[in-house]
Amino acid sequence: MRFSLIDRIVSLEEGESITTVKALTLSEQYLMDHFPRFPVMPGVMMLESMYQASAWLVRKSEAFEHSMVVLREARNVKFAGFVEPSQVLTVTARILKQDDQLTTLKAEGNVEGRPAVSARLILERYNLADRYPSRAASDVFTSRRFRCEFDKLYDVSSVK
Repeated sequence: MRFSLIDRIVSLEEGESITTVKALTLSEQYLMDHFPRFPVMPGVMMLESMYQASAWLVRKSEAFEHSMVVLREARNVKFAGFVEPSQVLTVTARILKQDDQLTTLKAEGNVEGRPAVSARLILERYNLADRYPSRAASDVFTSRRFRCEFDKLYDVSSVK
């Protein structure tokens, strides 16, 4: 099962930073179990939202050069608040450093201006063909799919 934990990309400065939003609704499938009488976004989903925002920043900054942008490490993860249905989690991520394979980012999630979660994320970038030459066609397909998804999340014409 794949969860999309970003509804919209609000702003993006290639190679620098990104801001995204996720409006939590009571219809989120995972809220049925977490917790039925006190539904809140699970901490791992808050972390996933920060990873997804960070991955979009990396992909767009590199013109979707790498088909795989995966979370390698999450450091100093701090949870400071809940995200409840009808609230919006605003995630910002900023690139701290980058080399030919890894990108380190500082990511934060806020609800109504109050901190909810923060972490330092290390993302690894690569193409499947680099590790599995027979899967080169998958890189093309995956990059194309991510470009289409990105275009739905970030409507440049609506950015001020």
